[in-house]
Amino acid sequence: MLHLIIGEKGKGKTKVIHEMANKAVTEAKGSIVYLDRNSKHMYDLSNRIRLIDVSRYPIKNSDEFIGFVCGIISQDHDLEQLYLDGFLDCAKLTADNAEPALLQLNSIGEMFGIDINISFSSGADTLSEELRKRVLVEL
Repeated sequence: MLHLIIGEKGKGKTKVIHEMANKAVTEAKGSIVYLDRNSKHMYDLSNRIRLIDVSRYPIKNSDEFIGFVCGIISQDHDLEQLYLDGFLDCAKLTADNAEPALLQLNSIGEMFGIDINISFSSGADTLSEELRKRVLVEL
């Protein structure tokens, strides 16, 4: 299932998603992966969370990003939760064209039983009704 953490830039989305991931690791039976656009928050996350710096991979568009996520899922059968900070940058999207990728990630999460938590800069007013139902935190 897809969960969204949204808000304008600088409102604290990264802090919220870090806290969510660190709390989840205390209760998780499977593994947790955290995707970010760099590795500067490495020490903010539990060492039991696998941090992947997406900028190190040659991802050119959202389709390649979705393939990247599917590759992560396929190699870790114990994957329970996936956290994506700075989703729009990582997936090479804007708030205006992110919906198809978000809905596809939701389908992938449901198919494989993975909770996908995504933070990105946007307001709820720019989201469709379907995506508004997925907003967990709005800052």
